Amino acid sequence: MGLVDRIERRLEAAVNSVFARAFKGDVQPVEIASALQREIDSEIKAVGKDKDKRLAPNDFTVALSRHDYDRLAPYSRTLNAEIIPTLREHAGERNAVFSGPIAVGYIADEQLATGRMRVTSEVVVGAADGTGETEAPQRPLVLEVNGVRHPLVPPGFTIGRGSEADLRINDPGVSRLHARLEVTQDEAGRLTITLIDLGSLNGLVVDGQKVTQTHLRDGSRLEIGSTRLLVHSPVGE
Repeated sequence: MGLVDRIERRLEAAVNSVFARAFKGDVQPVEIASALQREIDSEIKAVGKDKDKRLAPNDFTVALSRHDYDRLAPYSRTLNAEIIPTLREHAGERNAVFSGPIAVGYIADEQLATGRMRVTSEVVVGAADGTGETEAPQRPLVLEVNGVRHPLVPPGFTIGRGSEADLRINDPGVSRLHARLEVTQDEAGRLTITLIDLGSLNGLVVDGQKVTQTHLRDGSRLEIGSTRLLVHSPVGE
């Protein structure tokens, strides 16, 4: 029995119950698991000169259409609990290890059609020993704007000059609804923060680069219009 067949069997009970109602006709859990497996296959790298030692990515982002994301988000913890063990097994079958805990985050991409997805990954060094079992808790993060700190907690918020924005910035260079910050949290408590341009006039600049969508981390610096924003942890200040 192949790995995909085993994944299908493991997810069958969930797919036939709550996931079947949530995803009928849309992205299916087994499709997400298979896409993550293919991402591991394409991104495994040899470590140093030892060709037998291989490192797999452990931090994954699954971009979904807005329709699929809205259906998936309430079930992401349960879905990850089913998928992550299969990823660990898949990497093991390829003699690969992880540099830290496995994390799978989900974001909405307005450019994707319903039923389509895009997976990206990276190697993130954590406190674990490569098995993905433990990690030190992530420090809380805030978005600081003009000296005011806004906690970065799920599900996030919109930014703009207009009254419809969750975080209002009085800056003529900021569109009425300029950007959205999407915040998700995995079962280990790790945050994934994604900044998405909502078709603004002047765009977004993150760490000196113009972007339409990007992940933010502790220390990320944003420019929206003439306003500068900072992602950071206030702990210990």
